[in-house]
Amino acid sequence: MKFSNKVKALVLAAVVAVSGATPAHAVDLAGSGASFVVPIVEACKAGFAKKTGHSYVYTSTGSGTGKNNSDNEIGDFWFSDSAHTGAKKRSTIFHAPIVAAPIAVLVNLPAKKDIYLSGPTVAKIFAGEITKWNDPAIVADNNRTVKSVVYRTDANGNVRNDKNGKPIVLRNRSKSIFYTLPNKPIKVVFRSDTSGTTNNFVRYLSGVAPTIWTKPANDAFTTAFPGNINDTSNIGRIVGANGSQGVATLASKTPYSITYAEKQWGTSFGLRASYIGNASGNFALPDSAAVSAFLGEAKQAADGIVTYDYQTMVPGAYPLGIISYMLLETSYKNKEKGKAVVELAEYLLSPECSLGAASTGFIVVEGTFLAKAKQLIARANK
Repeated sequence: MKFSNKVKALVLAAVVAVSGATPAHAVDLAGSGASFVVPIVEACKAGFAKKTGHSYVYTSTGSGTGKNNSDNEIGDFWFSDSAHTGAKKRSTIFHAPIVAAPIAVLVNLPAKKDIYLSGPTVAKIFAGEITKWNDPAIVADNNRTVKSVVYRTDANGNVRNDKNGKPIVLRNRSKSIFYTLPNKPIKVVFRSDTSGTTNNFVRYLSGVAPTIWTKPANDAFTTAFPGNINDTSNIGRIVGANGSQGVATLASKTPYSITYAEKQWGTSFGLRASYIGNASGNFALPDSAAVSAFLGEAKQAADGIVTYDYQTMVPGAYPLGIISYMLLETSYKNKEKGKAVVELAEYLLSPECSLGAASTGFIVVEGTFLAKAKQLIARANK
């Protein structure tokens, strides 16, 4: 969202009232990019202002625009949910893994019941191969005995590991589920802007169902779509909206719809997050423990870029967790602003900000990811 100068002035006035006085070094920052991170970036704004005296506005433009803005030096900091490897990427830009959260598969169904979807079923729905909610594949997913696990967790809600680095399972669960699904067309809502969320989502689809989702990952859903998205059977049934808030808003107004977005957007708009099947045959919700178990299997390169294992056999893993990168400058022309950006990156990782992550659907970054993020942040503004 965009803020007028008048609103920015009111925000700064409120900060002064809370903190007593704005320090002389106060800096106004402008950020843009991934809409995925908006809930936590906005939730931590007041605390950052109170602690540092700095303020920022963040425009939810999508990861693609965030990358372009970093290329063209528009603003001071940028977020992208997908790696920036384009030809225009400036050599001074690098990735810091700052934010972790799940992509939820969100549904708008009249029954207040949990819905279970295996990876191939999700792929077929978004590829346009499954068009009705009572399709046999969805019926099979939701009329069966399902298994899940309960992990031992730490104070942040993340999974605890044993001495071998494996998640500690407290107990296994098994239950029989029954769901009479409606004989209604599925309305698919996708991100119409260039989106890192889309990039990660379609990368997951091709990872769990390569014979169904046959095209490589892309920030644009229409480009990554494995068939002809303009086929007459898809017109009006597979539709796009701009930004995470946009898809959540449209899905909330569209009965029998399905979309993908950060979990908090579903919570805010009354959409139900699906249980998603993993390679072990279990199902998991997008909660902190299940996402941290999945991210614990990810590989992180020296430059901070993360590669995910969508076929992990960790039994309770939720296979749609992602890391969002803050694109930082090795050397800022304005050193004062550069220092403030570094302080912002550090604050977003700090307990003051991240301990509130659970209430916004985000995962506290810790362990090797936290160490790598701190190491990369130290490279900024030299």
